[in-house]
Amino acid sequence: MTIQIDIEKLLMLAVDKGILDPLDVTSSRNLLLDLFRLDQPAAEPVTGAPEETIPEVLGRMVDAAGELGLVDSSIFELRALFDTRIMGLLMPRPSAVTAAFNRLREQVSSQAATDYFYQLSIDSNYIRMAEIARNKSWQTATEYGDLEITINLAKPEKDPRAIALALTQKSAQYPRCLLCPENVDYAGRIDFPARQTLRIVPLNLAGERWYLQYSPYVYYNEHCIVLGERHEPMVINRWTFAALLDFVRQFPHYFCGSNADLPIVGGSILNHNHFQGGRASFPMEQAPRTMTFAHPDFPEVEACQIHWPLTTLRLASANTDALVALADLILGTWRGYSDPQAEILHQSEHDGQLQPHNTITPIARRLPDGRYQLDLVLRNNRTTDEYPLGIFHPHPEIHAVKKENIGLIEVMGLAILPGRLQTELAGLRDWLLAGMDHSVLASPKHPLHKHLAWVEALAARGGLAGMVDAPSIDAALAQETGRLFKSGLEHCGVFKQDETGTVALKRFLVATGFIF
Repeated sequence: MTIQIDIEKLLMLAVDKGILDPLDVTSSRNLLLDLFRLDQPAAEPVTGAPEETIPEVLGRMVDAAGELGLVDSSIFELRALFDTRIMGLLMPRPSAVTAAFNRLREQVSSQAATDYFYQLSIDSNYIRMAEIARNKSWQTATEYGDLEITINLAKPEKDPRAIALALTQKSAQYPRCLLCPENVDYAGRIDFPARQTLRIVPLNLAGERWYLQYSPYVYYNEHCIVLGERHEPMVINRWTFAALLDFVRQFPHYFCGSNADLPIVGGSILNHNHFQGGRASFPMEQAPRTMTFAHPDFPEVEACQIHWPLTTLRLASANTDALVALADLILGTWRGYSDPQAEILHQSEHDGQLQPHNTITPIARRLPDGRYQLDLVLRNNRTTDEYPLGIFHPHPEIHAVKKENIGLIEVMGLAILPGRLQTELAGLRDWLLAGMDHSVLASPKHPLHKHLAWVEALAARGGLAGMVDAPSIDAALAQETGRLFKSGLEHCGVFKQDETGTVALKRFLVATGFIF
């Protein structure tokens, strides 16, 4: 009878959290009994508020499903598919979520609407907070302010059995990607996450139908995704700026930004147009001005460069039409701008075709005084023989820590570093405690060899002096990891924060029509 009792506990928790309407309890109970192939519920009623959480009860229910032969509960991916299937039987219909969201938005505030929607995403276990809590985070002080560093441990390494099982499955093209609206209530596959707990709400952005949902990985507070209705590639254009500003007009307590639309400088998903936003403040927001300028055609727009490792033009105005027009002018000029002295070419030929290199990562915010702010981060994805992954991409000397693209979130100063670093940094600590024998890591085959150069450089400049215990060494390695991330951001800056870079940036600004 244990599973029947857990069914009752789950129903009570779902009602208590507002996921399940009391009128729907009998229906959901019967659906759960059917899922577990049971003929009847618990013989005695379960009373009293459960002291457990929904994830805890779900975990036991999946274990029970494994004992009943309904799922191989020893494989993480299959567990996730099954526990999402369970919660899907308790979820409100998408139309009901949209109705509740819109009612709160109209009668209370847009913040009340997102508060409801975000909490539903947590309570339903769509956002797996227990797993996200495993992430390791700290801050590293730099000349640009305190950067935020996170080692992403929420997504475990794929189980080899799951990889093998995926190879036996038929290839599927539905949904077309992880961001398509068709993901709502999709049951998932061994190689594609279940989405029975996903809910999205429609929005009108600059005249187009888009949708709001939350990221299941929440890299920061209320991390949301704003996705296009159609499966179309990422694009940065005049409409993008209008849509970002329209979003923060409707949800002034959120920021909203877009990854760039070219490989290397874009995000991990380039085939579906989308934005990211949330209720969070990033180190970039606090960056001071380093140079101000103005455009004679847009006197109502304040413009400046900020002290940030990536070249960022910050615009602010109460007039969103002027902001959009000036941002579009900057984008158009940058798309066609070349400066060989600064290693910037706007296009080059590859396999007989011209490939564009220049684009922008834009970020919109609503300021406390009611004005709108638009950060335009200049990006270039050109490669060379020396830098095959990109001239303005993290360089080889920091690949041991960060090799992946620098996307929107990291542009703003929040590092999302691979989970492997947790084990590797611990291994480096143990190596240092054992006496720092160079020969141990000298072999390129050693899993920690890739870190040898930066750790020895840290030691050579006295960064490990006097550190003889595990906590102090852990702290030193963490701080150096953060400084390496800072270097990676600097590598991505098209105009460096020095005299040569400032002169080169002024050449671009003059070409755009700015005056000083």
